[in-house]
Amino acid sequence: MDEIGGSILDRVPPTALTLTLTRSAIRMQHSSLWRIEKENPVEDLVIALEGRGDYLIGGARVTLEPGEAMLLRRGEGFTGWNEGEGLYTGLAQHFTLGIYGDTDLVAQMDLRRKVRLSRWDELAPLIRSYRESAPPNSVTLMQHHLFMVFLIAFIDDAFLGWRHGGAVPLDGAAAIDLAVMKAAAQISTAPLDPEVAAQAVKDAPYNADYFHRAFRDRLGRTPRQYQEYCRMERAMSLLERGMSPSQVAGEIGYGDPYYFSRAFKRQMGISPRGHQQRVKRAQDGQVMGMDEADQARALEEG
Repeated sequence: MDEIGGSILDRVPPTALTLTLTRSAIRMQHSSLWRIEKENPVEDLVIALEGRGDYLIGGARVTLEPGEAMLLRRGEGFTGWNEGEGLYTGLAQHFTLGIYGDTDLVAQMDLRRKVRLSRWDELAPLIRSYRESAPPNSVTLMQHHLFMVFLIAFIDDAFLGWRHGGAVPLDGAAAIDLAVMKAAAQISTAPLDPEVAAQAVKDAPYNADYFHRAFRDRLGRTPRQYQEYCRMERAMSLLERGMSPSQVAGEIGYGDPYYFSRAFKRQMGISPRGHQQRVKRAQDGQVMGMDEADQARALEEG
C-alpha cells in the first residue's frame, strides 16, 4: 500500500507563514567557464535541470544533477563550478521563510543539504515553466505560489527534525506558538506511532502540564486527542481509496472494527460507511447544483 503522509508544514496556519522572494529567479545556464564564489544574506534553493554543477560548501563537496535540489543557508559561503562539457542549467531562488512574524522557520529545522526530489515527475514541468516565465527584474504573485510548492517539496524530502530550541532564541507568545506548531507537525506526520504524542510533549522546551494546556488552548485538543484525530484523518484517506472499514481498522492499528467505527464517528461525526457514501455522492455530482447551506445538509445526510 502506498504511504499516506502529509507535509511537515501541513499543520501550520497559512497566516503564520511569510514567504519573501528577495530577488527575481536566477535562470542558471553555466558553461565550463563558469565559477562563482560568494555568500548570500538569505536562503537560496538551487534545483538542477540539466548537466551537473559542483559546489564546495564548508569544506564538503556537493554535486547537483537533474532532479536534485540543494539548500544554501543564509550567511553560508560557497564556491560553484561546472566541470562538464555541456551546460549546467537549473533554477536558483533567493528567499526567506518566516513564521509568527520575523522568526526564521528554516533556521528551526535540521535539513539534508541535498535531496533528489521524490515528486520530480510532476515538479519538473512546473520548475521549467517557472524558470522560463520569470521576469528578469521582478517577482510575481504566481512565482510566490509556485515557489512555495517547490519549497515544501524540498522540505518534505530533506527534513530530519526540529532543532531543539531553534537557531534563534524566542520569547513569549511566538515561542509557545512555534513549540505547539512543531509538536502538531511531529504528531500529524506519524499518528500511528503510539508514543508520538508523549514524545512531542517531551521534546517541547516547557513544563509538561503547561505545554498540555498551551497545546489544548491553541488546537482545541490535548496532544493525545490530536493524535487520535490525525489517526482518523488517515482513516478517511484510506476509506476514500476504497478500502473497507474493517481493512482500514487494521491499517491504523484497531483490532476491533466495531470499536474503530465508534471511534471514527466520535471524532468525525459520521460513520466510516457514511463517510464513503458522502464522498461518492460528491463525486457523482449530486450536490453540485445546490447552494452552500443545502450542500452542507445533503452531505451531512450521508
